[in-house]
Parts: sequence; C-alpha cells; structure tokens
Amino acid sequence: MPSYGKLHQLNFWTNQFMPETLTGTPGKPWDQNDKAAWLAQQWVKRAYGDEVVAKLEHLQERFVIEQYGALSYAPERYPLYLLKTRQWHAAKPAILVTGGVHGYETSGVQGAIRFAQTQAQHFAEQFNFVIMPCISPWGYETINRWNPLAIDPNRAFVRDSPAEEADAVVRYLETLPVTFLAHFDLHETTDSDNAEFRPALAARDAVVQDQWDIPDGFYTVGDTARPAFDFQAAIIRSVAKVTHIAPATDGMIIGETLQQHGVIDYDVGALGLATGVTSARFVTTTEVYPDSPRATPEFCIAAQVAAITGGLTYLINQS
Repeated sequence: MPSYGKLHQLNFWTNQFMPETLTGTPGKPWDQNDKAAWLAQQWVKRAYGDEVVAKLEHLQERFVIEQYGALSYAPERYPLYLLKTRQWHAAKPAILVTGGVHGYETSGVQGAIRFAQTQAQHFAEQFNFVIMPCISPWGYETINRWNPLAIDPNRAFVRDSPAEEADAVVRYLETLPVTFLAHFDLHETTDSDNAEFRPALAARDAVVQDQWDIPDGFYTVGDTARPAFDFQAAIIRSVAKVTHIAPATDGMIIGETLQQHGVIDYDVGALGLATGVTSARFVTTTEVYPDSPRATPEFCIAAQVAAITGGLTYLINQS
C-alpha cells in the first residue's frame, strides 16, 4: 500500500467554507456548467487516508489487502481498497460487505471496518469475506451522497456504469470465481436527506422530490426478488439489542410499504442499487439513523456490526 505521507501534509481546510446554494435554472435539468458550479461548492472535511486507509493497514496480518482500482480524478489520493480472507477456502460460502457507497454515511464505512477489526475472525471458520469499506472516498471526505460528477453511485451498479466508484466494484467482482451467499451493504438515512440531498436531486433533474418522514431508528431494505423474510428478521432482532428499530408511519418507511417490523423492499436490480451487484441469495441494505437524539456515532457503528453478525448467525443456523 502506498504511503500517505503526502496526504497528511495537505491542508484540508484551504477551501473557505461557504453555505451551499442550489445551482441551475428552476425547471431546467443541470447542464455541465451547473454541475461544475455545484462541484466548486464542495470542500474536504475529513481525511480518507487517516480515517480509512490507515485502519486497513493495521489489518494486514488478518486479511489480504487488495487495491481494486483508483478514482481517475485523483488516483493517488483515492486508491480503492478491499479486505479479503487471507486463508480462502473454496468450500466455504463467501460473504460480501460494502460500505461508503454513499460517502457521507459515516457508520457504513466505519461499521465495515469495525466488523473486520472485531468480529470477522469469529466467523472465519464458516465464511470467506470480501469487505469493501469505502467505495466512494471522495464522497467520504466531502460528506457527499454524489460523486464529483453529481452522480449517485447507488443508482449506478450496472455494467459500464457512469459512476466509476460503482464501475470499479462491478469490474472487480466479475473477476472473482465466486458465487456470494450474502451481501451486506451498510448505509444511513440522515436528516440531510431531506434538508440537502433531495432538494439537490430535484434541482439537478428538474423533477419534484417529495419530502419523506425520516424514520427515527434502524431499518433494512431487502430485494423484492429475494426478500429473505427470516434473514431480515434476524438482522432486526440483532440490531434491536444495540439500538432502536424505526417505527412505521401509516404502514410505511420513507414512503415504502412495510414488509415486516423494520423492513422494506426495493427492486434493487431495476434501481441499480449496490445489493443488485451479485446473485447472492441473501441481500440487505442497512439503514442507521445517526441524527436521532438517542443515537451516538458509536451506537451507529455498533448497529452496523450487529446487523452483519445477526445475519451471519442466521445463515450458520440454517446450514
């Protein structure tokens, strides 16, 4: 892995903070000038090298660390790393864990790392792991849902993706002679979804975006094609020991019909979501609510870890 000495020397606060304003012309989708104006308002708030890469370096004895790509707009600053089971056994089922598809969702990144640090070894006898903890490092540093081209990576997990963050994942997984049993994609739902990101989406596409009720608590998103009712329920039970589960509003969470306590489903393949990237039988998108008055950053990370361990325990019990 490359040294991050140069990264540490950078002044991360050179861009003077200015409140972000929506760009473009009302009623007209953004053109390239509008996207450039939006990008000019973004600024670095934290360090991928310090908060992600340095932690991975400490896991080299337990995992193989592979670089599966680099983001073309800053390849030295944004190499893409994954952790892979060091003693890989073809007879064991493989598990994929992804975080930071939306870089601003902090516990998704740190939860994937924490699982690798503290829990993966407890499941090493049963499973092989591929862990991609920070798929969108520019988004992590600038606390953004989109990439620098104003593309949402979590609507772009398709072949020849317009989002190179997603494309790097798709291309790497195509090289693995592996059929995954399960995929855990770690996310958050935040107050900024309504306050910042949905208004930006409405401006970018010139399409009205209704505000939704931000659920106070944890929930999961399954796949309509692979709902895995008992698997999702096991995740919810595990997380409930750590933090509270989101209640429904009129039988819905974020405008989607509740399938069971704390669980909604999407057609993940049609939407280009990360959990559609494999044919795994068991897939889940976790959603932690970090803005709850009952939440702390540590609780959010612990909830992500509990989601993975709850799902894995269920899979072991079914074998």
